[in-house]
Amino acid sequence: MADDLDQLLDEVESRFCGQSAPRQRNKGAGERVSLSPDTSEGSSKEDDLSDMIEDIFHDDPIISNSSKPGPRTADSGGKRSSSQVQGRKCCPVYLGGSSAPLGIGTNISPRTCDQLRCTACDFKVVTIDDYEWDKSCDYLFFRNNMPDLNKLKGKLLKRRGGRAYACQCTWRSIQDLTDLKGDQQIRWVCGRH
Repeated sequence: MADDLDQLLDEVESRFCGQSAPRQRNKGAGERVSLSPDTSEGSSKEDDLSDMIEDIFHDDPIISNSSKPGPRTADSGGKRSSSQVQGRKCCPVYLGGSSAPLGIGTNISPRTCDQLRCTACDFKVVTIDDYEWDKSCDYLFFRNNMPDLNKLKGKLLKRRGGRAYACQCTWRSIQDLTDLKGDQQIRWVCGRH
């Protein structure tokens, strides 16, 4: 029974504690047994975990699909500079029209953040270049139609140089580069680049 308990403990440790080195255990009267976790199972779990993380960081295919005609999102624009590193945040966070460059915004290099996330509704902020929101938009429209771009198109008006921003609870139409700190009603933050 002690051996069964040791095997069970080893199995639990290998699965949940991420043990990587083989261990030695006493087996009765001085015999030693070498125990090591199942590395093939661990690597497949690691691959699954990596795939899940990758899925989380990829945008919703409805929003980021740039092959459809009509409005496109800022995420599908691919305007980020190659010098930008993943894991950095904008400080301060800027909003801007379609003529403003996208990327990590700083005081020295003001860029429009393209990784906005709302802290109120926990949605990724959709950005649509060269459009603005109709004045008849209301909370229920976005609550019911977010993030389906086809449904959102009904309340978009063409505006050259503008950019329409929206999450599930807040929406804005922006022309010029503006600091997000200036609008206390918006609860958007940079979701890391």
